[in-house]
Amino acid sequence: METLVEYPLIVSALCFLLMLLSARLGFFLRKKQGDLTEHAHQDLHLITSATLTLLGLIIGFSFSMAISRYDLRKQYEEAEANAIGTEYLRADFLPAADRMNVRALLTKYLDQRVLFYETRDENALRHIDAATAQLQAELWSAVRSPVASQPIPVLTLTVSGMNDVLNSQGYTQTAWWNRIPPGAWFLMVTIALCSNLLVGLDSHWAGARVSRLLVLPLVLSIAFFAIADIDSPRRGVIRVHPQDLTNLIQSLHGY
Repeated sequence: METLVEYPLIVSALCFLLMLLSARLGFFLRKKQGDLTEHAHQDLHLITSATLTLLGLIIGFSFSMAISRYDLRKQYEEAEANAIGTEYLRADFLPAADRMNVRALLTKYLDQRVLFYETRDENALRHIDAATAQLQAELWSAVRSPVASQPIPVLTLTVSGMNDVLNSQGYTQTAWWNRIPPGAWFLMVTIALCSNLLVGLDSHWAGARVSRLLVLPLVLSIAFFAIADIDSPRRGVIRVHPQDLTNLIQSLHGY
């Protein structure tokens, strides 16, 4: 399920097909059994309405979860840019040789962070992660050595700033891993299938045309696409773009 939701269009198309088949199955079963009595129809209509209401609540809850995770990824992208920019300025407190080294490493690190947000290729992402980890080790070593030899308060600011840089990357990675649980997707799709089955059962009694059974699967598949797209940080249409990091690169070039 976690791999499948990385592809919102596939999720939408698959859900549409399953829900349409479920609605047609309900229509077929109702056609075989014949018309219901007025009392039975009222009971069926009540169950259908309750199921659709529950489905709407679950979709709204899942959409809210996806939006909150999207906002969190945006916040951490801004936090990363702020942390790197602050550390770039705090490098002024270091000796000249160490200052140039730290700033050169931060520039390379910044480029890798932009690539992390922009790439969609898994192989490229593994190389980016490896390069990021290597640069983090070099950055920590670059500020640790001068501060260890001269532990004055003004130099410890660079260590604190570098700690923020490294922590911000970890927070970002966690936010990208934090997705809607597979159990929530399973519950949502299951109730959607039941809802379409009930709508199919109810539609034949009301004399509805088969073409009307397309409406609910289509609407729900669009909703599922929106949820999967927002919740997919790397392959979705709606993604977090590294605008703050890109702006930081431009500002550092003129520093």
